[in-house]
Amino acid sequence: MSKKRSFLDKILLFLKGLSMGAANKVPGVSGGTVAFVLDFYVELIYSFQKINGKALKLLFNGKYKTFFNYINAPFLILVMGGSMFSYFSISIVLDYLIQNYELYVWSTFFGMIIGSIYYISKGYKWSKTNLLFTLMGIAIGISISFMNPAKENTNLWFVFFCGIVGVSGMTLPGLSGSFILILLGNYVLLLVDSVTMLYKTIVDVFSWNWSFLQDQIRIKYLKIITVFTGGSAFGLVVTSHILGYILKRWDQLVTAIIIGFITGSLGIVWPWKKEVYASENGIILKDFNDDRIIENYQRFFPDYHLNETWIAVFFIIMGFGLLLVLDRYSISRNKL
Repeated sequence: MSKKRSFLDKILLFLKGLSMGAANKVPGVSGGTVAFVLDFYVELIYSFQKINGKALKLLFNGKYKTFFNYINAPFLILVMGGSMFSYFSISIVLDYLIQNYELYVWSTFFGMIIGSIYYISKGYKWSKTNLLFTLMGIAIGISISFMNPAKENTNLWFVFFCGIVGVSGMTLPGLSGSFILILLGNYVLLLVDSVTMLYKTIVDVFSWNWSFLQDQIRIKYLKIITVFTGGSAFGLVVTSHILGYILKRWDQLVTAIIIGFITGSLGIVWPWKKEVYASENGIILKDFNDDRIIENYQRFFPDYHLNETWIAVFFIIMGFGLLLVLDRYSISRNKL
């Protein structure tokens, strides 16, 4: 699977990683969908699948170059490096845009997901069996979108489990890992508060300020994000092995379920919705940053007499058009 890449290809791969990482953080948007549409999903799965007993044997025997090539490390470094970097760059921009232009951001994502369905379905060989699995995927996706979330849980074993489940958005197109974390009650804890604390810690370390070592709250969040990261890494390796096995044997059925998942996720990213905030005894709960905790969404149909509705429709079309451009780009690349 390892192959030589030009400098431009490396830059593009890093940018794809950025896109996947940003998508993973947005509830309702799947990083796996981004990987699928941007045409590096299969290589991602098989690269993680190479992290196995043979790879560990090469590493422990000091055969670092062979290990490096065996696990397709250049690819993983670029993609995962871009994905991690997005949490401190693109994701921050996305947070700002969602806070200030929420309707238009969700509209763009909605259009992109419709485009993703078109992109994946195009040329797909439909049969009664494949259609049945697609409907199953749609039903599961819709069911997930209407589930009510649990309460926050800081138990480290549960946090490790959240890492395993939350990373599903990277390996399963159409299944939003961040939305799953909302359902588990730990989205704010793991992707907001802990990331904020990690960022502050990195700044302190580079400023040669070690006072955070005496801060019990900071240490608590650093433990949480460390365990969450460990769970995510474990989940990536395990699920990639399972998916690699499945993709080899039931590629058509997997694609059918993926199309269903992505279609079902449209309910999560429906642009016209209101937040339903978590509350206890009539008091709205807030997270570490004193923001209200979103429990779920109340969806409604837009008012077509409002200008903002038509602007949102424009962004839906723009999101769909972006996927068409990517489709054309992919076709032109394959012809080279």
